[in-house]
Amino acid sequence: MKKNIKTYLFWFVICLFTSNINAQDIPQHISFTRVYDFIDELAINKVIDINSVTKPYSRNFIAQKLAEAQTKDSLLTKRQKTDLKFFLNDYAIELDTLPKSYVHWTNKKTFDLALLQPAFQYHDKYFKCRLTPILGMDIIANTGKKGAIMKRWFGADFQATIVNHVSVWASFRDNSFNGKLLKGGLAQKDARISDYFYLNNLPGCQYKEATYGGDYSDLRGGIKAYAWWGSIGIMKDNIVWGDSYNCSNIISGRAPSFPMLTLKLNPCKWFELNYIHGWLISNVVDSTSYYIENNGNGEKKHYRPQNKFIAANMLTFTPIKGLNLSLGNAIIYAEKNPQAAYFIPIAYYKSIDHLLTKGLGTENQNSQIFFNVSSRNIKHLHLFGSIYLDEFNTQRLKKSNPQRNPFSYKVGFNVSNWPLKELSLQGEFTRTNIINYKHSIQSLTWSSNSYNLGHYLGDNSQEIYVALNYKPVWGLNLNLSYTNARKYNDYAYMRRGASGNSQISKILAQKPFNEMVWQNDLIAFEATYEIFNNCYAVVNVEYNNARGYTPKSEAIEGENRLDAQGYLDYYTPKFYQGKNVTITCGLSFGF
Repeated sequence: MKKNIKTYLFWFVICLFTSNINAQDIPQHISFTRVYDFIDELAINKVIDINSVTKPYSRNFIAQKLAEAQTKDSLLTKRQKTDLKFFLNDYAIELDTLPKSYVHWTNKKTFDLALLQPAFQYHDKYFKCRLTPILGMDIIANTGKKGAIMKRWFGADFQATIVNHVSVWASFRDNSFNGKLLKGGLAQKDARISDYFYLNNLPGCQYKEATYGGDYSDLRGGIKAYAWWGSIGIMKDNIVWGDSYNCSNIISGRAPSFPMLTLKLNPCKWFELNYIHGWLISNVVDSTSYYIENNGNGEKKHYRPQNKFIAANMLTFTPIKGLNLSLGNAIIYAEKNPQAAYFIPIAYYKSIDHLLTKGLGTENQNSQIFFNVSSRNIKHLHLFGSIYLDEFNTQRLKKSNPQRNPFSYKVGFNVSNWPLKELSLQGEFTRTNIINYKHSIQSLTWSSNSYNLGHYLGDNSQEIYVALNYKPVWGLNLNLSYTNARKYNDYAYMRRGASGNSQISKILAQKPFNEMVWQNDLIAFEATYEIFNNCYAVVNVEYNNARGYTPKSEAIEGENRLDAQGYLDYYTPKFYQGKNVTITCGLSFGF
């Protein structure tokens, strides 16, 4: 038996490391929206086929799709051909060539050191690497007389592949905010423009306090072993699950990056599996876990955060070309140590949870189910929809039952290059029921660093998003968008009331989308020009009108009731309260 196991293991290793197909798996971060938009545009116009339910894509995947489009250039517009050539230069090393750059030193075979675009790139038969600097600044000012905010960042990005089967990468950037509004430091709640309780789509971060403003750093990286049929590895990164052009309602990528084990299997054209097991940040103190510091006044206890984990899978089936049907499930659990059963990539985690907890009569963990449909069967049109089920009970479907299942759904479309070339129209509608994403146990909520992993508006909310995109020439993207975001009565996930009776039943029986307590209308125009690969100039002008409303109904136990100004202060940074015209100008190397 032992001999047979060794034989199987030997042949498995041989199969893994003798494939001649290059399929490196270095993720392209989701913030590089221009290349993601271009890949999506090619797919909508039926030049290539993609599965867009999970992101980030790997750099090799993007390179292969660009190379495929190059063989079908008769299907491309003049601008698309120029953009394609531009992007291929950025992914040259993935296609075993060196990029064309300016002011550079190269032997034209193995390495290139360039000032424009700034990068060092090397490749030979067994090793490839790429090192690029990250440097940028945004100046943000509005008419609210709150002073300008300056955001700057710097860092570096490193990527390497070894013997065509191992990928290693790391990206670090240090971010800093300065400005009149921040002089007292970020300890002042009003000084922050992004935080987990604010209802905006800005990237989440964990601030370091500073008297002049605020800093935070972001390190993403990982290592993966890969072959043509999939990859396995460990990484710390942002991920997006669920089709969307504004903010996914499954996993949106807004929360700060977190470490995770990943598995991706794509053994045939009609099936793909994506799996993660992640270590989330609970922001909940564990009173039983602490360090002891000895000082002159005795001992001081430094309490540690409670553990929090996520296991999730997404299975995608492609019954016909252009149609992707995806389903998956997840569980948030907060045990002392990772649970081995949740490392099973194809599993229904709620069933495992019942096995582990019901015999003790203890509270179970927090499980979810989600579905996603994406169709690019009609040329120039992408239709998609997703559903996130937090809890489901068939009894709540009866008309006689006032309770509603907590769930979120999104539907949307993208019409690209029709009826006018270089123009696209996108639209999304998102609705999320009461207490979706929440849990009565704080360490089991659908969040990390207290940021909701799903849609940025959270529960009992609605969003309408419409955008018009125009690409007149290569490198230039013009985007005009309108967003109407609404938040309704806010309830805590309270299982029992003060009387000991079930309170969650009463909360679930409240009418969703009943009384609006907060609203923000946002009209934005953004011009982005990629001067050369990974060098961006951005001008963004937006008008927003954020306001709160005082509910008129009688509050129930478990409702977080505030007045109009209270809701406005809680959900909107001071910088964006009321009517504002905000102008952002920025320049960056990297993205």
